[in-house]
Amino acid sequence: MTFPPPPYASPAGNPVRSGRAAPAGRKETAAYRRPRATRALAAAAFCALAFGAGDLPAEDGLAVDPEVRASLASSKVQDRDLAIERLAADFSPEAGAIMAALLAGDLYVDRDTSDLYLRDPGGAGYSPAGSGEPTDGESLSLRKVGTNNRQRSALAGILNGRSLRHPDVNVRREASAALVSDSGADEAFGAFIRELLAEEKDSRVRGNYEKILAARALRDPASSREDILAALGTLKERLSPEAQGLIRERTGAEDPEIAAAAREALSRMEATIQHISLFDTVFFGLSLGSVLALIAIGLAVTFGVMGVINMAHGEMVMLGAYTVWAFQELMPGRPGLALILAVPGSFVVAAIVGAAIERGVIRFLYNRPLETLLATFGISLILQQAVRTFVSSNNRPVVTPPFMAGQWYWTEHLSITWGRFYIIVFCLAVFLMILLVMKRTRLGLEVRAVTQNRPVARAMGVNSGRVDLMCFMLGSGVAGMAGAALSQLANVGPNLGQNYIVDSFMVVVFGGVGNLWGTLVGGLLIGMANKFLEPVNGAILAKIIIMCGIILFIQRHPRGLFPQKGRAAAA
Repeated sequence: MTFPPPPYASPAGNPVRSGRAAPAGRKETAAYRRPRATRALAAAAFCALAFGAGDLPAEDGLAVDPEVRASLASSKVQDRDLAIERLAADFSPEAGAIMAALLAGDLYVDRDTSDLYLRDPGGAGYSPAGSGEPTDGESLSLRKVGTNNRQRSALAGILNGRSLRHPDVNVRREASAALVSDSGADEAFGAFIRELLAEEKDSRVRGNYEKILAARALRDPASSREDILAALGTLKERLSPEAQGLIRERTGAEDPEIAAAAREALSRMEATIQHISLFDTVFFGLSLGSVLALIAIGLAVTFGVMGVINMAHGEMVMLGAYTVWAFQELMPGRPGLALILAVPGSFVVAAIVGAAIERGVIRFLYNRPLETLLATFGISLILQQAVRTFVSSNNRPVVTPPFMAGQWYWTEHLSITWGRFYIIVFCLAVFLMILLVMKRTRLGLEVRAVTQNRPVARAMGVNSGRVDLMCFMLGSGVAGMAGAALSQLANVGPNLGQNYIVDSFMVVVFGGVGNLWGTLVGGLLIGMANKFLEPVNGAILAKIIIMCGIILFIQRHPRGLFPQKGRAAAA
């Protein structure tokens, strides 16, 4: 039995700190420090960690203390306080598991026997605390062991404190980062952090400890002038709202040097936050632009070669996203493998549907752009209704694989979301694949010939009908792969593709019809422009501004950023 890794938070998802911070504009006083009972509980854990526990022991199957079990079974708050204090001094894995379950609201007691049970993830069953076989709980008379906010705050601090001596450096990093916002009101806590700082070798964990001590120094009215100045120098690297609040309080200090140092630290923090915000905006813009470029690449192929305005292109994106959902339904519990297999699967599904559309409708409407627009718009409505009829009108859940979850911490305060990073890489990989097909294969040679001058290409023996079919299948298949990527960012529903069809047409026209490099650059530029304008003007107004900008640009450059070359372009 083991307890989950840190950082520990309340069931609502908000990080739980061991005490309350003073409201903005008020000094920290005893009235805003932790309640006495909570301080006693946390102090017991930190003292035990600092002076006797060492590293966490291996799992040994120890039984639960009968007194602890009886105290947790009691309905009195004081008894639960006593149980938490006893658990804090017990470093067995069982004690950690019980406290983690208590914090998460997953600890139950049998009314008849007072035995403790831990609810399994998802509520599928219950496991006895200590040892024993799991059960479904139907034959037991279980009652949930309740906690109040003060007890949950104490439990979060205790569990994070237990992890500070964990042999895994990543666990220590997460635990120390979770405690940075809590300076701790107990002297035992400060002594414990100082001892850990003297022993710690990892620079990131040491930095977290230094920031914890710096926050304590700013909160302590007895801190010396030198300690306050050193704390300001340390905390200016900490960009949390709590650190900003502590430094802002010192900007009005009577000592002019302290006030000046606080103002300088606050100014540096705000400048750093602006730089990080700019990087985040660029990164999110690149991820959105990658999706737009990926969708528009397929549209550029069909529109550039065939001159067909395909309003059903968004539904190819939708089919690709639903393919990911279908693979995950066929392979439950293996979302990563399902996504990897769904990428080529989405290409095949969308390509087959695209071939049916081209052979069944579009081949009879060449050189009639208005008719193809209306026909493909009707096809898009048919595909949407087919999904609603045979699948559901509700959004379908798609699980993010573990390798795409989480973040990569570039620096302490700058991180990159793995999911969006992989989508950018995927977009570039697909772009290079399409570029190689167009430049290094016979199909690409024929496509370029038909694009530049269809009559001459046919006179040279190129089967333009076959080229049209292959191009439409290729464009639809790429749109399906774009849907597979988009399933990790947006809700998978019947209207998924409609949200991106207008933007993808703007990308094609802005970049240059039929030009792959123009499509890539245009998609990235429009994606970043969206992310820069949305926070200021809102999503709808941002799209209107971008569309007006593209219209003005096309007035000056009718063929886009990268105009098409050849006799057809000059005609």
